[in-house]
Amino acid sequence: MSTAPPRLLVVDDEPDLRTLYELTLLREGYEIDSAGTVAEALAHLQARQYSAVITDMKLPDQTGLALLRWMDQAGRPEKAIVITAFGSAENAVEALKAGAYDYLTKPVDLRQFRLVVGSALGRQPAARAAEPASAPPRAGAGPSTAQRLVGESPPIRAVRALIDKVGRSMAPVLVQGESGTGKELVARAIHDHGARAGQRFVAVNCGAIPENLLEAEFFGYRKGAFTGANEDREGFFQAADGGTLFLDEIGDLPLAMQSKLLRVIQERSVRPVGATAETPINVRIVSATHKDLAAEVAAGRFRQDLFYRLNVIQIRVPPLRERLEDLGLISARLLARIAQDAGVSPPPQLTEAALQTLARYGFPGNVRELENLLHRALALAGGEWIDAGDLGLPDTLLDDNRCDSVLDALEVPMTAAPVADGLSLPEQLPTDLAGYLDEVERAILLRALEQHRFNRTAAAASLGLSLRQIRYRMARLAISVGEN
Repeated sequence: MSTAPPRLLVVDDEPDLRTLYELTLLREGYEIDSAGTVAEALAHLQARQYSAVITDMKLPDQTGLALLRWMDQAGRPEKAIVITAFGSAENAVEALKAGAYDYLTKPVDLRQFRLVVGSALGRQPAARAAEPASAPPRAGAGPSTAQRLVGESPPIRAVRALIDKVGRSMAPVLVQGESGTGKELVARAIHDHGARAGQRFVAVNCGAIPENLLEAEFFGYRKGAFTGANEDREGFFQAADGGTLFLDEIGDLPLAMQSKLLRVIQERSVRPVGATAETPINVRIVSATHKDLAAEVAAGRFRQDLFYRLNVIQIRVPPLRERLEDLGLISARLLARIAQDAGVSPPPQLTEAALQTLARYGFPGNVRELENLLHRALALAGGEWIDAGDLGLPDTLLDDNRCDSVLDALEVPMTAAPVADGLSLPEQLPTDLAGYLDEVERAILLRALEQHRFNRTAAAASLGLSLRQIRYRMARLAISVGEN
């Protein structure tokens, strides 16, 4: 049985360009319908479904953005590719935010045109399709990557929902978060949720490359380009062609390299060191940083135009202290993996005291620090259970972190102030500061529960907490009330 070729809709008001696009796509084996206005395009879309829609931005009756918004509101499944005037960065970014899969700038490079359309339809570029075995194995490939983002707290569920949404487009994504929160894991999940899942994922730590080697590492070089260049070598962009390039700690790039990176993103081509011609590339960019790039732009340390290009969609990865209710799930998953690597079966479990001790710690190093801590604890415990003493956290460190983060952990907004009436710190803090803060938190929770007749949902809302969060805190502080 033969499968019908994909049918595409091409929307452009210039007959010559429309014919050029049609002929190019017909040679690739697609079936084509065309339109010269948004109204004609809508008539086609209402009559049938397409695999993809390719539309110019500037049309006689409306803009291509109007067509994108109609498709989004109608829940249309077609991938949309927008063609915009050269240098119109604002239009390109606006199109990506409106749901476009990708964009092309005029004059359109036909090779790039074919690659983008093929990528939108899930067709592998010819250069990569012939060499699947040469692609390095990717850790966490497939759905298991997203599953490694453990937790059911609202912040991590929001991250997973964004990953699922942005994975289907080519829009550049900026992942922001503190060190150790799992930014690369998020980037891999974005790659695995898109049409490029079968292609290469190349991760680059921008802060780990000496400045004098940046250009050669990113763009490659030709034999004889400099002393020691004994053969041609591809750079990160060529290695990721057809797939995803993850630029970790993008905020550490020097300004001179930022300028070159911006040009590559705009032109979609690279010129290796020592080469005279540019090579087209088809790469999705996902970047990450622990820095506030907006502040870096204001300070003159990061280019505003590059920030504008990279920050089309932003995903903030929450620190561990903002999702302590996930601590038990994360610890169990980490212990299972650590035990498997160490050949320990069954994996040890945390006692309630150990879990409470972890919940009192601020985790400045986030999940990465938790993993290192559990590595050490497993080695020290040597049994089926890991107790608080096996964690190796000094009491003074717990107290300091508890004092710094107790209000953040409670997440009590200003509107919740009446709940805490009558509660105040003593003139002289007690020796057992961590225990005292637990009592303060317990009193606040009890006061809120009493005011709302022990309705946990209403009490949680008054404190700015979710039902899951108040349940976790009640369990940790041994507060038990009847079911409502």
